[in-house]
Amino acid sequence: MGLYKRKDSPFWWVSFTVDGKYYRMCTKTKDKRLAEAIRGKIMTKIIEKKWFDIDPASEHTFGEMMDRFMTEHAPRRAKSTEKRYTCALKHLTRYLNEVTPDQISTYMHNRKNEGASNATINREFAMLSKAFNLAFKEWEWVKENPCSRIQKFQENNLIDRWLTVEEEKALLEHAKDYLNGNLKDIIIFALNTGMREGEIINLKWEDVDFDRHAIVVKNTKTRVPRTVPANNTVIELLSRRRQGRGGYVFSTSRGTKIGARNLLRSFYGALKKAGITSFRFHDLRHTFATRLVQGGVDLYTVSKLLGHSQVTTAQRYAHHSPESLRPSVLMLDDIRTVRPERTE
Repeated sequence: MGLYKRKDSPFWWVSFTVDGKYYRMCTKTKDKRLAEAIRGKIMTKIIEKKWFDIDPASEHTFGEMMDRFMTEHAPRRAKSTEKRYTCALKHLTRYLNEVTPDQISTYMHNRKNEGASNATINREFAMLSKAFNLAFKEWEWVKENPCSRIQKFQENNLIDRWLTVEEEKALLEHAKDYLNGNLKDIIIFALNTGMREGEIINLKWEDVDFDRHAIVVKNTKTRVPRTVPANNTVIELLSRRRQGRGGYVFSTSRGTKIGARNLLRSFYGALKKAGITSFRFHDLRHTFATRLVQGGVDLYTVSKLLGHSQVTTAQRYAHHSPESLRPSVLMLDDIRTVRPERTE
């Protein structure tokens, strides 16, 4: 049985073989004498045939778990999610090594003190929890998920920012000067389809079905293709653009895909000129959903149009419903048999 140090850990580790199987275990101490005492207890367990009580998590480090997560799980997610995982991992590894609920809680508050938003911290925490769930349920590397003992930070999920008609007119007027005129069409397209930024810039002409007035979205967040119905505004826009064009629906002057950074840089430039504040590109999608709900479209239909994996996600727009439902209750005025008496 060996006692040794690892480059990626400040603690002493022991290694041993039982019935032909090789084990590695972290002693969780920097004191060599204490580590030797722990090694002695392990030897006693082996002699007494109690070696199976050893935590299987001791065979793997946090770094090994996250490496496997990024190698096996992350590539199966949308490109945007995989990119977010890569960014989140940098912050996680700055604070975490030997992971415990206390360390996770400390990490979350340290990120808060750095100025990270509750939503950002919760997304990083969700990634960590997902990795532990895989390690627990599928890989059998750990006995429990330490994240299950931690509460996420409270977020304000109420979507209360959408484009007014006046703002839309101002934005489109200034957008025509960006991306060789592409930005104006992209904004109109987003407002009428509810498609995400990545879905729009990755859209190709082969995905547009003019006969059925439909758009097949392949590059979705959930990696499940969906079909988006196109209204007359979208069909007219696409018909105008498709003359002599191929490849991407919205492209650069060279016919290549518009980069996400260039799109957002141009979008925020147009917003500034239009005098519109506190508005993101993703809020075009919220505007699409909000206008549908205010127009009386039910939340289930809105959820399907947005491509939500769960219908409950569209519940955030429910606060827009009361006014659109008013005609339903006004109908009762016409069928009431007993009316209140008027006061003189």
